Amino acid sequence: MKIVVLPGDGIGPETMAVAVDVLQTVSERFGLNISLEHDVAGHASMEKYGTTVRPELLDKVKAADALMLGPASAYEYPNQINASKHFRKGLDLYANIRPARTYSGMPNRFGEFDLVVVRENTEGFYADRNMESGGSEILVTKDVAISMRRITRHCCERIARSAFELAMTRRKRVTIVHKASVLKICDGLFVEVCREVAKEYPDVVVDDVIVDAMMALVVRHPQRYDVIVTTNMFGDILSDLTSELSGSIGLGGSLNAGSDAAMGQAAHGSAPDIAGKDIANPFSQVLSAAQLLGWFGQKHGNSSFLDAARSIEEAVEAAIATGEATKDVGGRLGTAATGQALVKRLQA
Repeated sequence: MKIVVLPGDGIGPETMAVAVDVLQTVSERFGLNISLEHDVAGHASMEKYGTTVRPELLDKVKAADALMLGPASAYEYPNQINASKHFRKGLDLYANIRPARTYSGMPNRFGEFDLVVVRENTEGFYADRNMESGGSEILVTKDVAISMRRITRHCCERIARSAFELAMTRRKRVTIVHKASVLKICDGLFVEVCREVAKEYPDVVVDDVIVDAMMALVVRHPQRYDVIVTTNMFGDILSDLTSELSGSIGLGGSLNAGSDAAMGQAAHGSAPDIAGKDIANPFSQVLSAAQLLGWFGQKHGNSSFLDAARSIEEAVEAAIATGEATKDVGGRLGTAATGQALVKRLQA
């Protein structure tokens, strides 16, 4: 398996260093023959090449099997390429899979839960994903701005199918989250297509919830939910909430997957205020790497990659339970030491 590694900005180089050590460790332990090709995007690319993402980088990623991407500080270069969007769109990574679960050893304010948000990744309210060229935000006058949203049957169908396929491997329940009460046409289409796909999975229990109500319900009873499927912006917000409910957004792994490519990417941002302080939680990036290995193993029917992914998840769980983690999740270690302890655990 060949993976291109782009550390990103802020805390990205610190957390990605841990993820790289973990990938190398499981590659040796499980005989995965993982090859890592390091490159740059974001600040480092801007300094070296004068652009946050140079054109040939997408071709390099397409020639590999997958991508590991660190967080990006997109706001600091508003007229430059957003690396995350660039690869999601360029590789057609339509499914953003974001698990959230509780861990032993951490304070549990909302009860134990284990759920996954399946977020459509290529259209919706994101203005940079709706047009062939340019964005879908328009400044009509200096006092009037308009943003257009695209929802297509094709994209709804494939994200719905991703959710139902995942539910079949879990507790066989899918919750459709939407705002069809107000967005009657766009979200109405989304719900309609999800319900159509649901007919192909008679063993899966299906319900649907209005997004604002869902924000309250998932806080009140997160253990009630299994797989949640929703549109792009709703999924972005909801998955950050569910990650935080688990104890920290630093535990939020994230996989961006398409038919032929995938990208592991931590759910959190670049956190420049704590960059270089050795306190950033690396587990989100590490769990994203585990998801990437699981995707590859499932795609190619290779159980060794599935075993490696499972071993990483189990090692993270054990590390949190014993305090071999950063302070934000109740641990006692810095970023680098957390990585070293995790590697040692994986080698045992």
